[in-house]
Amino acid sequence: MNCSFQGLICKNPQTRLCVLVRQIMGKESKRLVLGAASMACLLIVVSLCIALLALKDSPFLSWRSEIPNWRGNDDAREVDEVTEERDAVKDLLRRLVIGEERNQLEVGGFTCHFDLHTEMCLSANPVRISNGGLTVHVLTNGSQFERSVRPYARRDDERMMKPVTPVQILQGDATNLPPCNFRHSIPAVIFSTAVTGNTFHEFSEIIIPLFLTCRHFRSQLKFVTTDRNSSWNQKYSRILNRLSDFEVLNLDDGNVHCFPGAVVGLRYHDNLALNTSDVPAGYSMREFRQFLRESYNVKIKNVNEIKKLQKPVMILISRNHTRKFLNEDGVVELAQELGFQVVRAGLDTMSNLELLAKMVGSCNILAGVHGAGLTNEIFLPDGAVVFQVVPLGLHWASTNYFDIPATAMNLHYLEYKIEPKESSLSEVYGPDDPVIVDPASIFAKGYLAAQAVYVDGQNVKINLDRFKDTLEEAMRLVRHFMA
Repeated sequence: MNCSFQGLICKNPQTRLCVLVRQIMGKESKRLVLGAASMACLLIVVSLCIALLALKDSPFLSWRSEIPNWRGNDDAREVDEVTEERDAVKDLLRRLVIGEERNQLEVGGFTCHFDLHTEMCLSANPVRISNGGLTVHVLTNGSQFERSVRPYARRDDERMMKPVTPVQILQGDATNLPPCNFRHSIPAVIFSTAVTGNTFHEFSEIIIPLFLTCRHFRSQLKFVTTDRNSSWNQKYSRILNRLSDFEVLNLDDGNVHCFPGAVVGLRYHDNLALNTSDVPAGYSMREFRQFLRESYNVKIKNVNEIKKLQKPVMILISRNHTRKFLNEDGVVELAQELGFQVVRAGLDTMSNLELLAKMVGSCNILAGVHGAGLTNEIFLPDGAVVFQVVPLGLHWASTNYFDIPATAMNLHYLEYKIEPKESSLSEVYGPDDPVIVDPASIFAKGYLAAQAVYVDGQNVKINLDRFKDTLEEAMRLVRHFMA
């Protein structure tokens, strides 16, 4: 009878009721005698307890709810952990906004930031992400609204933003949210990889913004890329793996992934720039460059090792299509005559980022015609030289894309501005054409018109006698650094 009784009452042997029953039955079995009246009373008490527990609106449950930690220490601790987790997510997100936006995040758990370059929304409330990362459902207290964010840091350039698919952010209560297929315990960061294939744009508008947005999460986040580009993920896998302990999520499987919070979009400071006073405050290009060296295991030579080098090493970016040296062999020979050990970096070398990072990290000077290859100045050791050849019509871009950033990186910067007769455009248009004498008039027609001429249609043939003076200045800077 004892076994059948316990089996009837104790369907879950871990409940307190079952433990009590086992204790009572154990004691009674030791006495070997149990009166019929006692057994009847026991059955009545147990039946009443079961009935009360089964009633959702019973006075017992109402009374229970008034007792602190009724569910026990384990469940109370679980609730505390959820609260602490949400507070931790909010503390991480608040570094990305200031002023009224931060206040909105702290009070309501959600805010958005829009400036000239950036579209970004933050949620410290739980989110559910579906549709390949293109739909983000945010849990709210009942208010419902929708907004659209393009998670790429070139908001001011519609041409660049055209391939970026908008992410729809929908806010509502739990009854309007899709059910979770997968639950994650750390926040998600959503960004687009639509604009790729150009190293300058990849670093300036994705990699550095990723660092700014995510570094303080200490790798405890998960990346969700929209406009998914698996080759880009592979190319920058070392950087992504340093910023997150987890693989980039592919949400094209149709499932709904749930997170305790999310960032949609990335923070941006400027071209190849991190400004310590901008939000998030405190980050510098020095810190970012050290992060890159660690990501690619670049060993920077110390002064004594540099002194042992017989010749300073120049990496010359060798372009195959536009803005290439038409007399590259002559440029190489001149540099060698002045004492440089010249390494030509062609397309194969430039496409192997890990190899290139180590090469540039051990050289003294990086030289080339204005173009994305000069972005690799970020891997140069402090005090090294960036040597930019500036074609016609590209003075502003040369200054803002590579000159100003080089100075911020504690690098020496030199440039060689070609004369009209050194440009292939002189032979095409003649010396008196507006293309040669008035580039501003061409840019006034729109960027695409100027791009076709100065970016995509121009090569250079260097005047070696004039070029020699700038190369000699580069050698003096390198020798001073090595002294």
